[in-house]
Amino acid sequence: MKLGKQIIAATLATAIVLSVTACNKGEDGKEQAQTQGSESIKIAVVGPLTGDNAEYGLGFVQAAEMKAEEFNKSGGVLGKKIVIEKFDDKNSPEEGVSVANKIVSAKDIKAVIGHFASGVCMAAAPLYNENKILEISPSASHPDYSSIGEYIIRNNTIINKEAAASIDIAVDKFNKKRVGIISIKTDWGVSTAAIVKQLIEKRKDGSKVVAHEEVIEGSDDYRPAITKLKEAGTEVVIAVGMYNLLAPVAKQYKEVDPDIKLVGFSNAYSQYLLELGGKSVEGVAFPVIFFSKSNEENIKTFVHDFKEKYGNEPSALTAQAYDSVGVYLQAVAKVGSQDPEKVKNAVLELEYEGVTGHTKFDKNGDVEKAFTYVVIENGQFGLLK
Repeated sequence: MKLGKQIIAATLATAIVLSVTACNKGEDGKEQAQTQGSESIKIAVVGPLTGDNAEYGLGFVQAAEMKAEEFNKSGGVLGKKIVIEKFDDKNSPEEGVSVANKIVSAKDIKAVIGHFASGVCMAAAPLYNENKILEISPSASHPDYSSIGEYIIRNNTIINKEAAASIDIAVDKFNKKRVGIISIKTDWGVSTAAIVKQLIEKRKDGSKVVAHEEVIEGSDDYRPAITKLKEAGTEVVIAVGMYNLLAPVAKQYKEVDPDIKLVGFSNAYSQYLLELGGKSVEGVAFPVIFFSKSNEENIKTFVHDFKEKYGNEPSALTAQAYDSVGVYLQAVAKVGSQDPEKVKNAVLELEYEGVTGHTKFDKNGDVEKAFTYVVIENGQFGLLK
């Protein structure tokens, strides 16, 4: 496990350095911003570019740059070039606030794509809202996020709905009643695990949570928690965490129970899950709103172009970042300016067809999207039947 993390970390670090060097010669893109002047539309992309969750922030940046390039090849928007400026929030609420202050101080950045974690989003959101900077998060799923203000938008499903989908897989698709939960000790992990419990308690089909274990994110040994889940008679495990939880849990659980069923969330839908989990993640399933193996032409083109450019397939959250940039730029084009209130209203009114499906926001800035159930078979992601 440690070796896998080291390889991924080294790869990500190299990619980030190359990306930043190519596009920004000054800290946080300041030199680039100065040269572009008022002839550009600047979009801040914020997420963890260092640390355990760096692949998510890097995916946001890659998706945003790819979408910006597509617009720029067609003349930009309103005759202006699209410029992506990157900021590393280290997946920390404190650093997220610091980054938000930098963006507010820049004066010429009117939109933010990010942050990654709900807790970081919610720490920074009041600053963006107060300064009429539109924040579109491709990943925030906390129910309270979008209620922070009118300039706070979510291009992701609320966690309640995704949790219900994960439970549907565990109980209905896998036909298991005794559910065990293993969750990471973060704001998102704690709140999501609580939602999973509440939703299962409301069911009238005999399903129940027989055990719940909280663990530290990034640990290499989950065996003590697994032992307690197994002793409680768990038939299916819902893992509330990213791929770096799901992969080792699958490996270690199947050492003692090869037949255990495991269900995750869309943030675990990543090629890294396959690389780290190997044969142990066979049969793992989760709900996603983006499926890279789809036969839809726009998705096939996006996946092909992304893989050709970056060498790996886009994750669900990466695809949501790609569409988030498209949503913002389409709104700017529609109103003919970057006027904050006009653009915000246009975003809430528009209907956008992207690689994550039909996007239509409600008055609160939330979006409703259909889930696809995905399962790992023969080392690849496929549709759960």
